[in-house]
Amino acid sequence: MSILKSVKTYIKESYDELVHKVSWPTRAEVANSAVIVLTASLIIALVVFGMDSFFQAVLEKIYPN
Repeated sequence: MSILKSVKTYIKESYDELVHKVSWPTRAEVANSAVIVLTASLIIALVVFGMDSFFQAVLEKIYPN
């Protein structure tokens, strides 16, 4: 079997799997997941900001300017 024929078979099978076998999420599921990810990212960012501010204040007490 030639390399080109193998590549052609691979592309055809990949396309078939993506079109007929993969269950894609609905628009509502994607939107819901996006809201969850954005909310979690915001919470994590706020926690990191709080920790950074706390350690900055502690270090400024230890090492004043």
